[in-house]
Amino acid sequence: MDTTQAGLFDSGDDGDSLVLGYYAEQAYLDYAVSVVRGRALPDVADGQKPVQRRILYAMDAMGLGPGSKPVKSARVVGDVLGKYHPHGDQAAYDAMVRMAQDFSLRYPLIDGQGNFGSRDGDNAAAMRYTEARLTPFSRVLLDELGEGTVDFIPNYDGSQKEPVLLPARLPVMLLNGASGIAVGMATEIPSHNLREVAQACVALLKNPKLPDETLHELIPGPDFAGGGQIISSPEDIAHIYANGRGSIKARARWRFEELARGQWQLVVYELPPGTSSQKILEEIEDRTNPKVKAGKKSLTADQQQTKALVLGLLDAVRDESGKDDAVRLVFEPKTSRVDRDEFVNLLLAQTGMEGSVSINLVCIGTDSRPAQRPLRRILTEWLGFRTETVTRRTRYRLDKVTDRIHVLEGRMVVYLNVDEVIQTIRESDEPRAALMQRFDLSERQAEDILEMRLRQLARLEGFKIEKELAEQKDQQKRLQELLDNPSSLKRMIIKEIEADAKQYGDDRRTLIEAAERAVLENRVVDEPVTVIVSQKGWLRSRQGHGHDASQFNFKVGDAMYDAIECRSTDNLVAISNTGRVYTVAVSSLPSARGDGQPVTSMIDLEPGARIVQMVAGAESGRYLVGTRLGYGFITTLKDMTTRQRAGKQFVNLEKDDTLLKPLVLAGDDRQLAMLTGKGRFLVVELAELKTLSGGGRGTVLMGLDAGDGIAQWVAAGPAGIVAEGVYRNKQTEQLLDAGELAPYVGKRARKGRALSLKVKQPVLRRA
Repeated sequence: MDTTQAGLFDSGDDGDSLVLGYYAEQAYLDYAVSVVRGRALPDVADGQKPVQRRILYAMDAMGLGPGSKPVKSARVVGDVLGKYHPHGDQAAYDAMVRMAQDFSLRYPLIDGQGNFGSRDGDNAAAMRYTEARLTPFSRVLLDELGEGTVDFIPNYDGSQKEPVLLPARLPVMLLNGASGIAVGMATEIPSHNLREVAQACVALLKNPKLPDETLHELIPGPDFAGGGQIISSPEDIAHIYANGRGSIKARARWRFEELARGQWQLVVYELPPGTSSQKILEEIEDRTNPKVKAGKKSLTADQQQTKALVLGLLDAVRDESGKDDAVRLVFEPKTSRVDRDEFVNLLLAQTGMEGSVSINLVCIGTDSRPAQRPLRRILTEWLGFRTETVTRRTRYRLDKVTDRIHVLEGRMVVYLNVDEVIQTIRESDEPRAALMQRFDLSERQAEDILEMRLRQLARLEGFKIEKELAEQKDQQKRLQELLDNPSSLKRMIIKEIEADAKQYGDDRRTLIEAAERAVLENRVVDEPVTVIVSQKGWLRSRQGHGHDASQFNFKVGDAMYDAIECRSTDNLVAISNTGRVYTVAVSSLPSARGDGQPVTSMIDLEPGARIVQMVAGAESGRYLVGTRLGYGFITTLKDMTTRQRAGKQFVNLEKDDTLLKPLVLAGDDRQLAMLTGKGRFLVVELAELKTLSGGGRGTVLMGLDAGDGIAQWVAAGPAGIVAEGVYRNKQTEQLLDAGELAPYVGKRARKGRALSLKVKQPVLRRA
């Protein structure tokens, strides 16, 4: 904000006043940073968000290890809130619950006893009822806390200390995944298999330039807590890992169980993430017993068709999930003669048993900056953190060993000079100073000697001191070797990762096997049909071709727009006055026995728009799309087709411009003839026109005077065109062959010339 505006916002009496805009900007920035770093995003080092880290640290401080007796969750939450996390108790408890759910976390960190919710979306019991302690796997995060591995900072009121990070021995962020929404960014990290991630870490330590192909072979994809199957190709998964963002396709796993008398049933025993048995049952109910949509008087054609399809194949479904089977959904077919592949395909296409899983590898890196990171960078940053952690731990242990050696060396003085030491102590007023002077001891050694018990002066204790001193010196040598030799340190890290992988690792749960997505294809008999379109947009279809259009009846005030001969497997494309295209399957149109249905009931037309043109035919059919003000392009019906009921924008229209009826182009069409409202006529070569698959405005077809516009256009083949009109009070046709069209042939964007015909009020059509 300009400083000249400051007077609008400050008091004028005080030199410390701030410009409001600057203050708001800084306050929001502080809030955004707080949300990003303090709530929503995990840290690549230990994989935890602050609330999770504080819960684990508080439970460890309370002595709630894997072998301890669990305590009430309310006690844990109270300790977390009172000491480290001054936020709402429910938020802390929700985080604690998720850390205990084996269907949410691949490797749970909390051992919860009681009702901690279910995969069907049931909430956990209140914190006063449930109990909790840490799982054995949590020791991966907590075991090295007291060994100088991480920094500690004051808590919110300065009364306690809390760790900035936890000294993770494994990349827990990848193992358990994370989900969160911050300000301007979000994260969605899937879980992975511990053994695979550990192998990748070891491989990267041994060869930092490990090829991406090898890395992706070691970590072929996510490993979800609930199992399921990933059907995306290895190339797609590798692309996501290389970019840090994408979406993979996952589906349920199932088996067929054979029953008596040739009957069978489909049993789903694993579901993809984000889906539950309850959700699947609700989706089946919605398909078989659909509700009328808001603003509609009856079920739509799609709803009726889906209902008939599902009820035609599915007889019953029940949920047999329980203690023995976390997921067991049983689907019974209408008859044993139902095609099994078709039955499975129907369920996959109509329910959440198959879907997409979003991946967004956003986290806070070792540089304390939030960013989207590829898989290799995540592993590399964690290995850097682990190397630093082990280095700090080694240095801490070396300091401890060095101090112990120093103390033991002082005790050896006592062991070798017992009588003299005792005499020195008895005769001195300041025994510590006297010992330091007489035996050349440090203050630390002298203090230790003075605190020794008499039993430690026994001969046997002397042997123990000698043995421990030798052991401590050996350990000192080994620790110093780790600090001096990076290769030795690397071997130590590899050994520890492999040990944890052996102790906590398990087999992959999620199958990775590429497969095609399930697409529900309605079986339609391929036969010739005629689509009857009224001027007000009512649609119906009639079997066969060659019908007499004069025999078609319409509602009062309505009339025929077109009778389009096509196939039942084709699509109809409706174009609105805004240039948006909508697709309706010809097979879904009502029969010609009634008045049909309006096209607006089959699509989601944008507010204020209306349908102005329609075409129907095969996907490969070529069309010329143009406007009254002289713009146009060639396209195909496939390019105009869309699966979205809300359509897609395809034709860009100038203000006050309108669409002409699209021209169907035959294989032998070579020219385009255009006649304006003021009688100017131009014939151009179709080869001059652009072909646009994505739509647009196109190129200028014909130059127009102010107030003029294209009134008619027709594609011309070798036979030319026909002008039908009145000649001597009789309806007459005049053929314009190539020779008669030649004077009017010109380049695109020309204005043409006045059309000279013997017939009046001509209507042009292909010959």
